[in-house]
Amino acid sequence: MTVRRTRLRAAAIGGVVLLVAAVGVVAAVGFGGGGEDRAQAGTTAPATATVTRQTLADSETADGELGYGTTRTATAKLSGTVTALAATGSTVRRGKALYQVDNEEVVLLYGGLPAYRTLAPGMEGADVAQFERNLQALGYTGFTVDDEYTGSTADAVRDWQEDLGLSETGRVEPGRVVYADREVRVESHQAAAGDLTQPGQTVLTYTGTDRVVTVELDVDDQRLAKRDAKVAVKLPDGRAVDGTVRTVETVVQPGAAGANGQSGDVETKIEVTVAVTDPKALTGFDQASADVTFTVSERRDVLTVPVAALLALAEGGYGVQVAEGDATRILAVTTGLFADGRVEVDGADLTEGMAVVVPT
Repeated sequence: MTVRRTRLRAAAIGGVVLLVAAVGVVAAVGFGGGGEDRAQAGTTAPATATVTRQTLADSETADGELGYGTTRTATAKLSGTVTALAATGSTVRRGKALYQVDNEEVVLLYGGLPAYRTLAPGMEGADVAQFERNLQALGYTGFTVDDEYTGSTADAVRDWQEDLGLSETGRVEPGRVVYADREVRVESHQAAAGDLTQPGQTVLTYTGTDRVVTVELDVDDQRLAKRDAKVAVKLPDGRAVDGTVRTVETVVQPGAAGANGQSGDVETKIEVTVAVTDPKALTGFDQASADVTFTVSERRDVLTVPVAALLALAEGGYGVQVAEGDATRILAVTTGLFADGRVEVDGADLTEGMAVVVPT
């Protein structure tokens, strides 16, 4: 049985390693009898590399920014005059005012579904259940928390409105509440007290309250971004801390304006928020950069060779050319993880410390 050996090179495309056959076929070598046949080396000793045993990790490092995570906007849904705003840098919790319009509070509640309609008796839906959970958490009772807005819900809403100094209508207008996942930190004001506001106008921006690291990845690198995945964060002072991917979001960014003032093509990015295991480690850093290393997969205690040492066998699969003194022989191998220019290999008679030929 003959073996055709073809030089190989590794090409990394979008994080996936492909094996590409180079031009030309080198000498045919017998392959059989357990792979023990030998070919005499030429007059020039071939370049070789050592089979090593190591931990091989498919990882990539990206630039991150220390801060408070994704910035979001509170957009007015009421017309009137802005009369007050929560201070920048302050923390606003459930039931407290983010800002006031005509001296009436617009309050923060917790949930992922935006307020999009007026809630009133007879209505049903997930938004009703979300609001009722908040009403109960604020201490109001006398109703059942479900997806039905009943007369009992309206009675509790009147009590809530009375405490806020609002008209006791028993209905909840969408412009009266802003939903966020949890408590928020006011980042900036986009309006000032005394400004007229109307639906669609941005009043302020806010973020989460925890210090986190935010990384923007290209869409091609989405494989790196897995929720709850463990990552390593290198801080500006050189310290390394452990982190966990908290959120992964797809964001669309407007393109940069061109010379004629027109916007360029929009860009789609993957925004990753990383929470560090020890938040105190971030004390003293404000809007600083940090390196985040994502590890997609890892193989411990495996044999590896340079990717360039792989040979394509005529029978299929891959092998390596082992150099032993003045002779060489071909050993068939099974490949595993590719990373950092090396590949995990396994094969009969392949041992740590062997020299393998690397075509130049």
